[in-house]
Amino acid sequence: MDIFIVLLVGFLLGVCLLLFMYKEAFSNRVIYHHLTFTSFPKSFGKLNLFFISDIHRRRISGKIIEQVQGKVDLVIIGGDITEKGVPMERVKNNLLQLKKLGKVLFVWGNNDYEVDVPRLESLFLSLEIEVLVNRSISFESRQGERFFILGVDDLSTNQADIDQALMKTDHNCFKILVSHNPEISRKLRSDHGISLMLSGHTHGGQIHLLGFSPYEKGKLITEHERTILISNGYGTTGVPLRLGAKAETHLLTIEHGRN
Repeated sequence: MDIFIVLLVGFLLGVCLLLFMYKEAFSNRVIYHHLTFTSFPKSFGKLNLFFISDIHRRRISGKIIEQVQGKVDLVIIGGDITEKGVPMERVKNNLLQLKKLGKVLFVWGNNDYEVDVPRLESLFLSLEIEVLVNRSISFESRQGERFFILGVDDLSTNQADIDQALMKTDHNCFKILVSHNPEISRKLRSDHGISLMLSGHTHGGQIHLLGFSPYEKGKLITEHERTILISNGYGTTGVPLRLGAKAETHLLTIEHGRN
């Protein structure tokens, strides 16, 4: 009888844990960041970026859109908007949700290459999604000041090229680098002039057992005079479960000021 009770309690605890992990995986959380940089042009005032990565099989909830609608200047997708087996219609619906917030920029992730790439590229074109593959896009204020957002191909392709992405940028302007895989930071040099880097890919480890996981939890850090955001991501891969790395998106407010 005692063994039966122990087994029953263990079973119930296991079920509760799975339910908790499932809830963590489908969280609709926006993390707000306020960042200041001396190199960010004053004439832009504040720049509000909505960053989302690693959507995979998830459907973007209207709850996320409602939280940030009207507060966003630009949307950046940090790769892995899809993966093998995801219906293209779901990808389209997710993109349409994000387009409600503003102009959308995209960089490729490793799982994006598992699908019909020409079809996905056609979808981006039809929805006017700006795809950044080893290139930059510039934004200019009425006063003529500029900043740049750069995107590189995923490291898994062996085609990620920071120098090519920098070719049409101004040396002294504020620059944001978007790379799906945060390992690109190992290739950055001080003369690249990158002030902020946005990445995903790791899922924050997705499942941490006894504090251990293949990857660290997502984080916002400053190293080598550069701010780096590594997101836990919005979706999951493998199993729709998370533990110790809750699903997340980000709203970054950037303005001129001391770091």
